[in-house]
Amino acid sequence: MEQVPSQMTVIGISKPGGPDVLQPEKRAVPAPGPDEILIKVMAAGVNRPDVAQRQGLYPPPPGASDLPGLEVAGEVVAVGRNANRHKLGDQVMSLVAGGGYAQYCIAQDAQAMAVPPSLTIQEAGALPETLMTVWHNVFERGALISGETLLVHGGSSGIGTLAIQMAKAFGAKVIVTVGSKDKADACLRLGADHAINYKAEDFVEATKRATGGAGANVILDMVGGDYIDRNYDAAAVDGRIVQIAFLSGSPKATANFTKLMVKRLTHTGSTLRPRSHADKAAMVAAIETKLMPLLRQGRIKPLMDSSFPLEKASEAHRRMETSEHIGKIVLSL
Repeated sequence: MEQVPSQMTVIGISKPGGPDVLQPEKRAVPAPGPDEILIKVMAAGVNRPDVAQRQGLYPPPPGASDLPGLEVAGEVVAVGRNANRHKLGDQVMSLVAGGGYAQYCIAQDAQAMAVPPSLTIQEAGALPETLMTVWHNVFERGALISGETLLVHGGSSGIGTLAIQMAKAFGAKVIVTVGSKDKADACLRLGADHAINYKAEDFVEATKRATGGAGANVILDMVGGDYIDRNYDAAAVDGRIVQIAFLSGSPKATANFTKLMVKRLTHTGSTLRPRSHADKAAMVAAIETKLMPLLRQGRIKPLMDSSFPLEKASEAHRRMETSEHIGKIVLSL
C-alpha cells in the first residue's frame, strides 16, 4: 500500500455558474469515520445533478462534501474502525453524497461494492449512481416485471442506456424516446425494442402503436413539463409513472388528472442523494443479490461516451450540456 498523502487535488465550484466555475484546488485528504472508507479515486462519474449543483440549483445534503461527484471507483486506502465489508487494497465502486471530483473520496462502507472483473475501472466509476437510480425507480418504485413494457424518456442518457439493459435482462419490452437517429441506433443496439425520435413523431401515438394500443406499464421520466400529461396518455391501465428529474426546466406542469383515476395510474418519484445511509445500504444489498450476477456475466454494463482528466471537469460538463453524449461521461484519474 502506498502512503496516503496529506493534500489532494479536487475540483471545486468557485461560484454558481457555467462550466468554467469548476476549478482545481488543493484540499486536505479526509479521514474516514467509523463506518466509512477512503477511496483513492481512479474514475468518477459525471451526472446531471453535478451540473445542477454547479449552477447553484442542487445543494449537497447536510454533512456531505461541498464538492460535486456522486459516484466513484478506485482503491480502498483507509478504513474506519467499524468498516468490515471492504479491506485495504480492494477495488470498489460506490455511491457518494458528494466529493467524487477529487483524488481521494470518503464513502460509506455499506454503500461500496466490489468491482466485478467484467468491468474496467472507468466503467465501474460510471455505474453506482445510475445503477441505484434505475434499480430503485424502475424496479422498486415502478415494480416492472417480466412481460411488461417500459417506456424510458432520454433513452440514450447514462440512466436510459442502463435502464434498457436491466429491463431486457428481466424480460420486459423496452421503448425509448431519443432526439436523433444516432441515439436511436445506439439504444436499439443495446436491446431496446423501439426507439422513438420525439422530434419526428408523437411518443404517445408511437407507444400505443408499439403496444397494440395498450400503452406502457412503467414510464421512467426525466423530462417533466408537458410530458407529464402525455405520459398519462401513453400509460397502460394500472400503469406506473416514475419521475426522476425535470429537464424541461420547470417542476410545475398542467395535467388532466381524470386519466389518473380512469386508468388507475400511480405517479411517483424519488431523489437519491438526500436519502438516509440505511436506505442506500438497503438498495446496495438488493443490487448485490439481484443485479451483481448480471454484471459479473457482462450482461449489464454502462455504455461509455467519453472520458476526461480530472482537471478538465469543465470540458466534461460542456459535453454533458450539449446533450450530444450517448451513455456515460467519466473523469479519469
